[in-house]
Amino acid sequence: MKTARVAYAGAIHTATPAGDHEVRLTDGRVVSHHQVVWLPPVEPGTIIALGLNYAEHAKELAFNARQDEPLAFLKGPGTLVGHLGFARRPADATFMHYECELAVVIGRSARGVSRAQALEYVAGYSVANDYVIRDYIENWYRPNLRAKNRDGCTALGPWFVDAADVPDPQALALSTRVNGVVTQQGHTGDMILDVAGLIEYLSSFMTLSPGDIILTGTPDGIVDVKAGDEVVTEIEGIGTLINTIADDSDFGR
Repeated sequence: MKTARVAYAGAIHTATPAGDHEVRLTDGRVVSHHQVVWLPPVEPGTIIALGLNYAEHAKELAFNARQDEPLAFLKGPGTLVGHLGFARRPADATFMHYECELAVVIGRSARGVSRAQALEYVAGYSVANDYVIRDYIENWYRPNLRAKNRDGCTALGPWFVDAADVPDPQALALSTRVNGVVTQQGHTGDMILDVAGLIEYLSSFMTLSPGDIILTGTPDGIVDVKAGDEVVTEIEGIGTLINTIADDSDFGR
């Protein structure tokens, strides 16, 4: 089942698909995608992001050091923006890029979970686009807060898809299009540490709670995006997430 959270007529609603360009609200009303404000499809808890979790992406960024453990860091809930929202490109940025990522939503408290049982703790999945200003990154092991924790820097949505509808999270194709041109293609099977492994690793030292979100990294194929560009990130069976890049002037500062 796919669900979304949208704002419409002064209230927040749960929505489900109703055709290609419409959603059905919980009260039965059917409205177009552009009549609602799309919110992140789940209310987030802790957001845990993975860096360099695809080998070809690490190579693309000339990162050749051995990783004994995953590169993981936290993000605040203010980083999230929904489907059809705007991603801000700061005036001083010289290179801003997208990161199409499978987002894993935890469904129940997990501590010390084994790899064999890890997927039992997943409530479902969504599409994330974790925009990065490369200028702001200090080094590979310590992503600068400005690079990864800016307000509205991470798009999430449009849908939350129940885990039961995704038999194998490592069998999904990912892609990104910028202004209609395919710029990134990958597959979740190419993750260095897969979803089950990430849950096992993270739950070995911290408690994962319902609503926590794990962003699992992005494949190679990044390009600089400018104000006005439309960026479409898509994951097979999960959804198609659309955002537009805006500059500082669009935000009034």
